[in-house]
Amino acid sequence: MRLPDEFEAQGEINIIPMIDVIFSILAFFIISSLYLSRSDGLSVNLPSAQTTENKPNPQFILTVKQTGELFLDGQAIPLKDLQTNIVAKAKNNANSLVVIKADEQVNHGLVVQVMDGVRQIEGVSLAIAATPKN
Repeated sequence: MRLPDEFEAQGEINIIPMIDVIFSILAFFIISSLYLSRSDGLSVNLPSAQTTENKPNPQFILTVKQTGELFLDGQAIPLKDLQTNIVAKAKNNANSLVVIKADEQVNHGLVVQVMDGVRQIEGVSLAIAATPKN
């Protein structure tokens, strides 16, 4: 008597779990890369200068838009409350660095007022942001 031939099962690769793993890894890298880039405040047209240098991570970014609006770390503040807001944020830092990012079309008098206000705060250093001149 002849026995039936054994059924040879074809090997198959199930790619659905592999796709799930790849998408999970991709989502992890996308989310983690969002935290690697540091936001430098609002977008303004910075003036250019030949003597620019990189400063270590500033604690505060003070943006002066072309319209004259002030933003401290992305939050709008009036000029009269500038010193109190910086002092409140800098109370834990001994030597805080405030970087002023002023649009190149801003009135010079407003930039001087902002610089004067920041320089009157004890323990706070001041820097002005510019783009390197090519």
